[in-house]
Amino acid sequence: MATVAELGVSVMRVESGRRKSRRGKEVKKNSGSMWLQPLRSCSDVLFTPLQGRSSDSKDCILEPLSLPESPGGTTSLEGSPSVPCIFCEEHFLIDEQDKLLKHMIIEHKTVIADVKLVADFQRYISYWRKRFTEQPITDFCSVIRINSTAPFEEQDNYFLLCDVLPEDRILREELQKQRLKQILEQQQQERNDDNFQGSCMFCNEEFLGNRSVLLNHMAREHTFNIGLPDNIVNCNEFLCTLQKKLDNLQCLYCEKTFRDKNTLKDHMRKKQHRKINPKNREYDRFYVINYLELGKSWEEVQLEDDRELLDHQEDDWSDWEEHPLSAVCLFCEKQAETIEKLCVHMEDAHEFDLLKIKSELGLNFYQQVKLVNFIRRQIHQCRCYGCHEKFKSKADLRTHMEEAKHTSLLPERQTWDQPQCCVFYKLKVRGNPASSKFIRAVSPPAFAHFVSLTF
Repeated sequence: MATVAELGVSVMRVESGRRKSRRGKEVKKNSGSMWLQPLRSCSDVLFTPLQGRSSDSKDCILEPLSLPESPGGTTSLEGSPSVPCIFCEEHFLIDEQDKLLKHMIIEHKTVIADVKLVADFQRYISYWRKRFTEQPITDFCSVIRINSTAPFEEQDNYFLLCDVLPEDRILREELQKQRLKQILEQQQQERNDDNFQGSCMFCNEEFLGNRSVLLNHMAREHTFNIGLPDNIVNCNEFLCTLQKKLDNLQCLYCEKTFRDKNTLKDHMRKKQHRKINPKNREYDRFYVINYLELGKSWEEVQLEDDRELLDHQEDDWSDWEEHPLSAVCLFCEKQAETIEKLCVHMEDAHEFDLLKIKSELGLNFYQQVKLVNFIRRQIHQCRCYGCHEKFKSKADLRTHMEEAKHTSLLPERQTWDQPQCCVFYKLKVRGNPASSKFIRAVSPPAFAHFVSLTF
């Protein structure tokens, strides 16, 4: 009997009724049916999750997930990191992820759905390797029977591990949160690093200090713009990658190779190719935007923002007048031109000293954003963050917080110091609703306007 890998098919089982796919398109379900479709590669397979459990199974996890600290092992090849098979002692290099997935299909008849949506493949595999030693695989995986109409001896069962299982879904979300936290911490470290040292790729001028000095020089003097410094992470690795391509006489935009350095320089100057190729996925890991929403590239995020603006194209703004941006109080409608004036107002009117809180807690830029976003959301929901009591209106909430002096009673740090509190916020230019859009990265000078964020 041919295996799944030999047949080159992915199995999709659906149930009766209708459901919506991940992208919002409605698809039909036929009770008990099985679909077979071409399999492009092990890592590209997208399976429709199957709720292969009884109707009384609980969609909850009562215990916290315990993620392994040092997943996988090392191979003998210069200590290269490797990933173990979930079921046996076979190890595969991280770059050979497809080989591991193929091995699991052929040897163990197990398929992992939506592999591209796993933020940390090593820790994901290590987690399930441990869990499968504690409980049988049928407690976690949906069972897919192939050749169901054939004689019994020709039928075979495969196991599908996917995020329809609550434990798997929570594991994927936790891995994504941890990766985002690491990226934001790395970006913060690079943002504050004044010991950066590098040379321009076009004139060989040396630069010392902050990375932004070199990046701004290349943008200003050589019209080579790879984006705002505050949107970039792992900057040293990024610059080394670009320098290596130039050393190999390769154009950074069209990626053609030339016979000598002068010819390459003339080509990039005349063709205006002093920019990177936006379709090259190799660069995605150097931009923070690609870590914000799992499974979405910067192009998809940008398209969503563009669609939001297109929805307002037909609105008439001929009578709209420009108004200067102003910071808005966290607790009332008071506006001020600067963050300093607003901090004085909040201290006098609401007994909330933002600068003192920042100093006492030692908050960095991202933590300030998290705290402000948390407070803004609680006020918007008419909930006191000091005692968690909910009120009918913001006026009632404000009266309660001022009388009970709960404005300065902040909850435990872990309540508001979460990566999602830093990422998903909405900035509205007052007086122009059409300008509303999701902002993905904001530099420290823009913090003065964070108190005007709304949800």
